[in-house]
Parts: sequence; C-alpha cells; structure tokens
Amino acid sequence: MRLMLAVHPRATRVGQYQGKAMSIASDVTPHLPYLRRFARALSGSQESGDAYVVALLEALIVDPSSFERTLPTRTALVKSFLKVWNSVALNQTTDTPEVRTVDIADRRLESLTAKPRQAFLLVALEGFTTAEAAQALSVSEDEAKALVQQAGAEISQQIAAEILIIEDEPLIAIDLESLVTEIGHSVQGIARTHSEAIAAVKKRRPGLVLADIHLADGSSGLDAVNEILKTIDVPVVFITAFPERLLTGTKPEPAFLITKPFQPETVKAIISQALFFDIKAGKSHAKAG
Repeated sequence: MRLMLAVHPRATRVGQYQGKAMSIASDVTPHLPYLRRFARALSGSQESGDAYVVALLEALIVDPSSFERTLPTRTALVKSFLKVWNSVALNQTTDTPEVRTVDIADRRLESLTAKPRQAFLLVALEGFTTAEAAQALSVSEDEAKALVQQAGAEISQQIAAEILIIEDEPLIAIDLESLVTEIGHSVQGIARTHSEAIAAVKKRRPGLVLADIHLADGSSGLDAVNEILKTIDVPVVFITAFPERLLTGTKPEPAFLITKPFQPETVKAIISQALFFDIKAGKSHAKAG
C-alpha cells in the first residue's frame, strides 16, 4: 500500500497520489519487489529499473482502468509494466555494435529482439508459466513458447568467462559448477568462506562472481563481494533463499539476484544478463551495500 516505500527513492514523487489509487496499491504492493527485479534485469541497473516502475505507478494512478483486473494481479502488473517499457522506442530496437573480439556476448544479446528476451526473463527469472507469460506479453501461448525457445537458443551461445563460485553447500556448489560449464564457462574456483573468496580473487581475477549470501563460517557473501569490488570491477550474481531481505528499496541492491531453490534456466539466464550488461556498460552493476 505504501508505494512510496516500495520503490524508494523515486516513488516519493507519487506519494501525493496514493489516496487516488489505494485499491490498486493494496493489490500490487506485494508484487513490486519482483517487478523491480524484472525491471532491473531488462534495464541493467536498479536506478533505471525503478524509474520504469515509477512511470508505471504514475500511469496507473492517472488511469486505474488500464490495470486488467480480470488477470491474476502479478500478470496484470507485468503486462501494464511492459506497455510502459515497450512505449519507449529504444527498448524495441536491436543494436548492432562494432565487431570486436570481446563483443561475442554483446552481439548475441543485443541481437535478441525485444519480445523473445522479455519472454525468456518472465519464464526463467520470474517463474511464469508460458501461459502466464503469453498473457503478460499479449501473445498466444504457442507464440510465447516460440519466443522462449528462440531466446534460449541465442542466450546459450555465450562468451566464455571464468566464474568464481562463493557457496558453502557442497551439493549446490556442484550444481552451479555443472550449470556454469554447460553454457560454455569455466569455474575458477569454489570458495566456502569470506576469506577463501578473497584469496581466490587475489590469485586470479574472475570474469564473474556467483555468490551465496550466508557462508559456512557465518561470514557474509555480501561482505566478501563488497571487499572484492573495492579492488576489481566484476559482475556479481547473488543467490539467496530470502530475496525480500535484499529487495527492500531502502539501500543499494544487487542488480542480479537468484532465489533459492533455483531453476537451472534461471541461473543460465541471469549469468547471461550479468555478463551482457557488464560488457555493454564497461563496468559492473552488481554492487550491494
């Protein structure tokens, strides 16, 4: 109900309108953290993603009837969000960057058209069924399946990177190592504690860090990552069983976040996104405080 807090700090601009859209606010507020995650995955940063979420909330306040209450609330919210996102011409274009040796992932993901990428993220990241994704995208279920397949085929062709896994549970670490190698990457090492993670980075710089939040010795994966980011600029993907503790809107948040228990395709998709935005921007968007 408190839209202002749900999308802090930008949502302060819409606080004055809360009374006009209290009914919608009470319905959508539980879903806003996950919408913000989806928005960040599309845009590549917390700031940009939140700006689009704010634009959606402002649009719903102006015209509450545009929210399709015949659909499940989360589906209707994403559908409304995508209308705002797709209304920006830049978000519907395909870039053609210069051909460079380091641009394999950049070319692959930037060549992915808008709807296949959106469909893939809805299914792989947000856990939508293809039927729900179809509703959110305003396409048929068969079309949604085709979009997901198209995106998945292109996303699997990634630039090779060395990945440091920070994970204290052996079975999960093995699963992550398998997923990483399946999509063409190599594992630099597996660290179970804060100190092991720091030592691994000192030996060799990784191309990406895949980090659990809580580690075996009681140390924090967040602390380890923040210490790493003081010395090198590297994309980071966080893993946690409690995403709501990080998606609060009250402080800088990780741009790339996987919820435990995770689906294999989710891990693959998020690694792709993290590498893509790191190459595209020339810096990491994954710092967390």
